[in-house]
Amino acid sequence: MLRIGWFSTGGGEGSRGLLRLVQESIGRGLLEARIEFVFSNREAGEAEGSDQFFKLVQSYRLPLVTLSSTRFRRSRGGGPFARHREEYDRQVMALLREYQPDIGVLAGYMLIVGPEMCHSYPLLNLHPALPEGPMGTWREVVWQLIEQRARLTGAMVHLATQEVDRGPVVAYCTVPVTGPLFDHHWQALAQQDLAQVRSTQGEQLPLFQQIRQIEYQREPYLLLETLRARKLPAQVSR
Repeated sequence: MLRIGWFSTGGGEGSRGLLRLVQESIGRGLLEARIEFVFSNREAGEAEGSDQFFKLVQSYRLPLVTLSSTRFRRSRGGGPFARHREEYDRQVMALLREYQPDIGVLAGYMLIVGPEMCHSYPLLNLHPALPEGPMGTWREVVWQLIEQRARLTGAMVHLATQEVDRGPVVAYCTVPVTGPLFDHHWQALAQQDLAQVRSTQGEQLPLFQQIRQIEYQREPYLLLETLRARKLPAQVSR
């Protein structure tokens, strides 16, 4: 049985959907695994999205461990979180010492994991882009795809390393961002200034929403099938 440590900020529906699919697949016997713990870098009361995520975790009776990265940073004098990352990661590892997962899954975890934690845990990261594609959060990825006038995108599961969003690829899927669902959005954008569109419409831009939706429909199943296949890089083996 695969023992999984689950790391998530739990900020939105995407994070809840990932956990829901994997946990319910375990319950239906579709994945021979157990989620040993769920860790979040937020605490109760910090945000509505993460509070909803915590309720979902508790409904599955999964062990929940939290340590607010925002509170941690402020208690150490503030400034960029990168200044506190290594100390924060050590605190996280201390909190999780009693657990022995086979792998950790970064599923909507909005922090960069430092070198010490990457070396201490075999961590799989779900990234909403193709190998060698855009880096950053899913929001940053979508805007980069629009700026590049991309014709193809997708998602990948890779081993988390010190090189952010560029570790060894375990699995990926592709999806076109052209065709009947997209062409009229691209045409509407062709004669507009993208910087102005971004400042006025932001994430309400129909093309932005359509790209994110097509990615989101595939990401949970890519992660699930990766866990089911267990074809993980040698670095993950223990």
